[in-house]
Amino acid sequence: MTLKTDPRRLAGSATPEATRAYAAVHAAHAGEGHYSDFLRSRIRLSSIGVGTFPGAASPAADIQVAGAVTRALQSGINVVDTAAHYRYGRALAAVGAGVRAAVESGVPRSAMFLVSKGGFLSWRGGRPDDPELWFEREIVAQGLGTRDDLTGMSHLISPAYINYQLELSRSLMGIDTLDAFLVDQPEVHIAGIGKEVLNRKLLQVFILLERAVRDGRLRYYGISTFDGFRVETDHLLFQSLTSLLGLADKAAQAVEGGARARHHLKLVSMPYNQVMLEGFSRFNQATGQGNVASTVQAAHQLKLYLLASHTLLKGNLAKRSARTVEAALPHLSPVQRAVQFNRSTPGIGTTLVGVSNLDQVSDLIEVMNMDPLPRKNFMAMFKRTE
Repeated sequence: MTLKTDPRRLAGSATPEATRAYAAVHAAHAGEGHYSDFLRSRIRLSSIGVGTFPGAASPAADIQVAGAVTRALQSGINVVDTAAHYRYGRALAAVGAGVRAAVESGVPRSAMFLVSKGGFLSWRGGRPDDPELWFEREIVAQGLGTRDDLTGMSHLISPAYINYQLELSRSLMGIDTLDAFLVDQPEVHIAGIGKEVLNRKLLQVFILLERAVRDGRLRYYGISTFDGFRVETDHLLFQSLTSLLGLADKAAQAVEGGARARHHLKLVSMPYNQVMLEGFSRFNQATGQGNVASTVQAAHQLKLYLLASHTLLKGNLAKRSARTVEAALPHLSPVQRAVQFNRSTPGIGTTLVGVSNLDQVSDLIEVMNMDPLPRKNFMAMFKRTE
C-alpha cells in the first residue's frame, strides 16, 4: 500500500482572511446567512457543502464529480466532503482534480474547507474476489491492523489504518493539509466489542489525529455517525458528545503534555433531513451544563460544528417532499426543498448534498442564492412535520 506523492501538492488550508474574502465576493448573489463562522476560528463556511459519495466507480464519473466540485467552489460553496472509501477510493482523486481546476481558475486553496473521512475499508480498485486473503496481505502484513480491529469485513478502527487513510486523502487530493478528517461511523464496532473497548480504540485514534494536527497534516478532526447520535440514550449504539470530548481531552494531553492542552475535535456529522429528524427533535445528549439537549443543540453548546449528512435521504427526497415542507416551499423542486429545509434548521452548520454532475450543482446554487427560512417560519413547519 505504498502511496504515490504528488510534488505539486497544494499548500495551506482554510484561513479566516481567505474564506471571508471569498464570502464577500459571493455576497452579491448568495442569500443572507449563507455563510457563518466555523466556531470561533473566524473561518467562514457555506451553509451548503458538496458531498462526493454518488456515482459509479468509473473514469466518466470521475470527470463528472471533478467538474461538480470545481463549479461549486467557483460559485460560492466552499465546503467539500469526501471519504477514503467513496467509489472505491476514486472520489479522493476526483475531488483533487476539481480543487486544482478551481485553484487554476482563481479560487484560493485557503478559501476552501476540505473534509475527508476514514474507517471503512477503501477496497481500492474494487472489492477483491477473496476479501480474507486481501485483508491478510494488504492490512495485517502491512501492519495497518488486525482481526481484532475489524468488524464485518468492512470497517477497521486502528491508528495505523486511520493514518493510512488520512495520508491517502492528502495524497490523492493533492493537498498538504486537510482541513478536517472524520472517523466514520465507529459505532458499528459496538455490537462486537462493546462501548468501553471501542472508546479505548478511539482514544488511540484521537492521539494519532492530534499528532497529525501537530505535524501540520491536519487542522481539525471529528466523528461522523449514522446511528450514534440519533438513537435514545439507552440504545446500544448511542454515543455521547461529552464522552467523545473527554477522549479528545485525554488525547491532546497525551500529545502536548499538561492538563491545559487543547484538543482539535471540532466537528460532528450525522444524518438529518425531513424524515430523519432525531438530531433536532430527540433530546438525548447531556451537555454537562445542567441540561439534556438534542444533538444539534448540544453541539452548539459544546462548541462543535455540525455537518448534516443524508440531506436527500439517498435520493428519495429528490423525488418527493414531506407534505408540510412541500406546502411551505411550493415554488421549489423536491431537491431544493430538502436543501432549504436542512440549511434553515437552527444549529446546522453545513448541510452536505451528494452530487455527481453539474446539473445537481445548479440546484444547490439556486438554494444558495436564497435566504434561509426565518426561525419562526421554520419552527412552525417543523412542528407540523412532527
